[in-house]
Amino acid sequence: MDNSPEPQPEVDPAMVRYLRLLVTILTGTMIAGVLVVIFLLVTRFTEHPPALPETLTLPDGAKVQAFTQGGDWFAVVTDDDRILIYDRVTGQLRQSVQVE
Repeated sequence: MDNSPEPQPEVDPAMVRYLRLLVTILTGTMIAGVLVVIFLLVTRFTEHPPALPETLTLPDGAKVQAFTQGGDWFAVVTDDDRILIYDRVTGQLRQSVQVE
């Protein structure tokens, strides 16, 4: 039985420096990317939110399940499977859609 250690391959110092440089550049790029994403999220969320009506009159017995909005309208989905589309400026009901 031979207990001598196996020979280790030679390590090229130039290759180690090259890999170290690549890892450093990748780390810097990832940090810059995360900072850009955080900056974009912060600037987008601090813009003025769309104006919503103070009050909204729903048909009798209807309860809100979901809400969505478009450019000049917003819609309310009720628990009785209706979609009520309102005008954003006047707050008046534009259209009612029964979902089957």
